[in-house]
Amino acid sequence: MLVSLALVALALRAGLEMRRRRHAGERRGRELVARHLRLAKPAVYMIAAGFLGGPLSAWWLRGWTPGRTFHAGLGVVAAALFLSAGVMGHRILRGKSRAVDAHGWLGLLGMLVAAVAAVAGFVLLP
Repeated sequence: MLVSLALVALALRAGLEMRRRRHAGERRGRELVARHLRLAKPAVYMIAAGFLGGPLSAWWLRGWTPGRTFHAGLGVVAAALFLSAGVMGHRILRGKSRAVDAHGWLGLLGMLVAAVAAVAGFVLLP
């Protein structure tokens, strides 16, 4: 999950640069969009895999009841935010949405919640 969070942070950085350029009236540049997509797409897939793998690991490897921790609740929120940002980003890319600011806010909130979830998960480590 730390690798996926690192990818999200790099995608966020590219997204913030696109936002800065848009607000300055500059062109965002195809290379910047390509870099954002190259980082964000695998990050969303990795987060989805981690979201599914976490409860399986808790149940199968540790004998815990999945979803009974603060970490799990934060994980659900973070996954929902990232999935929403990913779907919205896909729609923006296809020209079916212009909600670029909402996409950015969802990604930023997802990153913040995921960071808190990572810290909350430290107490669960063996």
